[in-house]
This record gives sequence, C-alpha cells and structure tokens, in this order.
Amino acid sequence: MNSLSLRAFAVLSLWLGAILSTSAQREENVAAGGEPSTDEVPATATLVFLNGKILTVNREDAAVSAMAIGGERILYLGDDAGAAGFRGAQTKVVDLRGRTVLPGLIDSHTHPLSAAMIEFDHAIPDMRSVADVLAYVRGRAKESGPGKWIVVQQVFITRLEERRYPTRAELDSAAPNNPVVFRTGPDASLNSMALDHFGIGPDTEAPEGSKIERREDGGEPTGILRGWSRMIKLPAGASREPRRADREARLKKLFADYNATGITAIIDRNASAQGMALYEGLRDAGELSVRVALSRAVGNKDGAESIREDIRAIAREPISVERGEMLRTVGIKMFLDGGMLTGSAYMRQPWGTSKIYGITDPDYRGLRFIPADKLEAAVDECVANGLQFTAHSVGDGAVHALLDAYEKVAARRPIKSTRPNITHCNFMSAEAIERMRQLGVSADIQPAWLYLDTRTLAPHFGEDRLAYFQPLKALFDQGVIAGGGSDHMQKIGPLRAINPYHPFLGMWVTITRRARGYEGRLHPEQALDRRQALRFYTVNNAYLMFMEDRIGSLEEGKLADFIVLDRDYLTCPTDSIRRIEVLETWLGGRKVHDASAPREPSP
Repeated sequence: MNSLSLRAFAVLSLWLGAILSTSAQREENVAAGGEPSTDEVPATATLVFLNGKILTVNREDAAVSAMAIGGERILYLGDDAGAAGFRGAQTKVVDLRGRTVLPGLIDSHTHPLSAAMIEFDHAIPDMRSVADVLAYVRGRAKESGPGKWIVVQQVFITRLEERRYPTRAELDSAAPNNPVVFRTGPDASLNSMALDHFGIGPDTEAPEGSKIERREDGGEPTGILRGWSRMIKLPAGASREPRRADREARLKKLFADYNATGITAIIDRNASAQGMALYEGLRDAGELSVRVALSRAVGNKDGAESIREDIRAIAREPISVERGEMLRTVGIKMFLDGGMLTGSAYMRQPWGTSKIYGITDPDYRGLRFIPADKLEAAVDECVANGLQFTAHSVGDGAVHALLDAYEKVAARRPIKSTRPNITHCNFMSAEAIERMRQLGVSADIQPAWLYLDTRTLAPHFGEDRLAYFQPLKALFDQGVIAGGGSDHMQKIGPLRAINPYHPFLGMWVTITRRARGYEGRLHPEQALDRRQALRFYTVNNAYLMFMEDRIGSLEEGKLADFIVLDRDYLTCPTDSIRRIEVLETWLGGRKVHDASAPREPSP
C-alpha cells in the first residue's frame, strides 16, 4: 500500500470512528450529532493549500504549512511536500503566500432571526446619549402620527453618555401624543400614555417575578418596569409586515456578514418553532452559509409538568434526533434572571441604591424568574431526553441557583453527557467555578459586555465585587469549557450591531481585559493568552454544539471549515488583533466569503 493509500485509509478510519462514537453516545441517550458522510474517500484532493501558516487548534496546537481537502473534508495537514501527494489533474492549488489560516470561528450566542429584521421597516441610528434617544422618539412620533406606538429596543443605559434611563417626563415631552416604550432586555421605561394604556398606576401590584419602580414616596410609578413582559404586551414594531421571502433574504444577508467576519457556525440561543422552520427552509434549499445549532425557547409561566411536556415534544422533533451537520437542536433555553445592563440581574448581595439603574430599595437583589421546583424539573427532563439545558443567568445569585438545580438532578442521574450549560454567567465566584468543574457544566460568555459596560459597572459595583466578572482565566485553569459569543440582538454589521459580533474584537477583549471609556484593565489576572482566546471561539464552541468531532479544529477527517487572515494572529501587535480582516471563509470546502469579490447590496 503506497503512502497516499495509507493516508486515505487513515482518514476513512477517522470517519468510521466518528460514526461508532456517535452510536455509542446514542445508546447513552445523548445524540452527539449526525453521522459524517460515508462516501468513498477521494483518491485525490479537490483543493490543496500550500505555503501557509495553518493553526490547527488541535490538542498539540500544531501549526503546519499545507492542507489538502477532498470534497467537504480535510484529507491532509502537514508540509508542502506531503500535500503534493494528494494533487491530481483536477486539483486546484492555492498558494497562501505565508498567510495565516484558522479554523472557522463559532459564535456561542446569537439571535439572528430578530437581529436581521430589526431594520426591515426603517434604519435605526446609533444612540449614545439620552438626547439621541429622545431625538429618535421625536422623529418616530412625527413620522408615525399621533396614537402610534413607539418602541425603542435594546439601547442599554450602561452605554449611554448619561448612564441612566430616559425619564417618564422626558419621554412624555418627546412624544406627548404617542405611547412610548424604551425596552432594554428584561426591563423597560414607559411614558405616561403607555402606562395608562396598560393600567399601571399608584395602586397596581406587580406580578411575581416583576417590579414596578416608584417615586421615593412609594406611590406613583417612575415608568421603569422590571420584568416588563409579565405586565405588558408590546405591539408589533414595524409598520409593514415582512413576508417569508423578506425574512429569508435578510437572514441570508446577515449570514453573509457573519461569513465576512470569519464565522462559520453559530448557536441560536432562543429559537422558536417558527424560526426553526425558517432555518429548515434555507437548509433544504442549500442556502445556509453557517452551521446552526439551536437552543429552543421554553417559557416558565406554566407549571412544572407543562414545562416537561414542552421539553419532551422538542426532544421528539427530527431536528433534535438527527442532529445534522448544517442544522441541529442541541437543547433548550430558559430565562432565570434579569440583566446587568438594566439593573435586574439576580445577585447574592443587594445591588445597592443607584440613580443609574433607578434603584431605590437598598435590599433589592434583582429578579429571579424561575422558582426552584420548575428549574429542577426542566433540568431533569432535559437530562432524561439527552438535551442540553441552559438558562440566561447573569447574576451570581442566578448562577448559584442553576448550579443547585444541576446538583440535585446529578444526585439522581448522570448529567455530564448532556453538557449542561450556564448562559452569560457574568458574575461568578470561585465556589461556582469549582462546582461547574465537578458537575461538567460549561459556560457561554460574551466579552462584548465587558468591553461596552465596564465603565458603568465599575463605579457601581467596585473593583472587589468585579473580581469574578467574566473570570475566563479561572475557568480555563479549572478545565471548565467556556465558549465565546456575542449575544447579537439587533442590526447587520459586526461593529454597529447590538451587541457587536466581530469575533476578533471579542478575542482582543479576552486578551487585554480593556473596555471602551474605561481606564486601565479590568482584573487583568483573568486575561487569556492568544491560543486560549482562539480556542474560546473555535473548539470550545464546537463542544457546546456537540460537534467537536467535526468542526472547531483543523484535523484530518473533519469538515473543511476555515478562514484566511490578512495578518498573523499569533505575532501581530496586540492592539492589531481587533482589526484583523478575513480574506476568505470556507465552509465544508466551499468558499462562502471572498474579500476581493464585490459584496451584494442589502436586500
């Protein structure tokens, strides 16, 4: 047998090993992903890349100069001479000219379906001050006419110049004849007309899991509602209703922009059944340019048994059972607490009174949305059905509450194989990290929040209380698998989006711990090195997708998802990392982004 045949045999063995591994996992009631293709291994490569610096992100963090690809998969990684053995008459040879190649980048936390549509009706300007917000409200009131709803979404107060909510009086002045809702995640500020519409006044009692902020005399509402969705139902934001074709076009445009920043796979962290159908349509038409894993949305308003039924129904869906290479459901997501950007994250210690967040109660610790019995039931049903459970858990109180639920379920049945997860976990503790290590719990973290919000968090909480804010080094040191994401919510554009989804900005933040508008570095002892930051956005996220045997690193037998950079990630100046540009993006051996090609106009 010649060297080429030996290499092909080795690759085929890897594929067969992946199939056997998947079969074993299914016997444990945990599907680890759709089987790799069993097509015959190509005798020659379709593509050969030479003369590069290819960072494999394998266990040895090896760097090689050449790569051979057959169809969708990698046949060979090594030196140029070895790659030459895979060349045939039809092989395309690419000279990388010393450029750096990385595995395709993965975003652990996105909301692409809503993010793509947010400007379908009209462009939304960048708002960096209360004055900007009020100018936008006045403009919408003039254009829409009296009585029409005005909804400002996800303009976080931590990022405004004044670092506060627009007041009820300010919103009244900007739009006296329109109901206005300034919505920021789980919390909102309403003007008088909106409060009146929903019947919220001095005697209104807030439902469980919500809070009506009131003036210091304890009577009249200030307009700020915590857990607003339990009290009000927002109207549709756009004046014209998009068709399915509009949604598909906008989503494909967003995915093309993801590709342009080097992203080849994402996790949608709150996917609905309607959204899943849209993804399936694009997949079936061969128009998905990123691999998509879904954390399906499950609400907490119903009883524990109803939550269990919802989870069982999701587990029976073909997309959950098959776990394909382009689209798969990996688990479910719930919302355990509020947000740190708005003043409602559930904390172990009181928030403290604050003009920034509109907090007047010195004992206020934020909001917890899921009681212990429902939380434990949801975790237990996910584990029983081989699904990953995760919950939006921003505050350290929420993090510890979720770990309590994981521990209780783990006492009855093994949970590690389902890869239980904590979403956001911005505020943590040494104890929480140790418990995560013992239980096999992973983390889904967004560095953009450190970058954009530290200037507000630091003066409110103080340096000591932020010692375990996004403690990435501690997580890595303890062997807890942490994946990096954006929590992309609105707009197309890697830096104009809320939140920015530029992965190299995210890497730069994890390496420097620097933030916009903040002097110095936030607890630099928690910084990652460059190789760790790369794993944070590649193989670690592949693990969260149950796909580390297929993507996340460049290895023989894996899918050929990779990117070509304009500079050397490992040796360029540190501040240059955030400005890295992606020249080419490849998905399964198919080029999905070429910086030299003209970009399509926005639909």
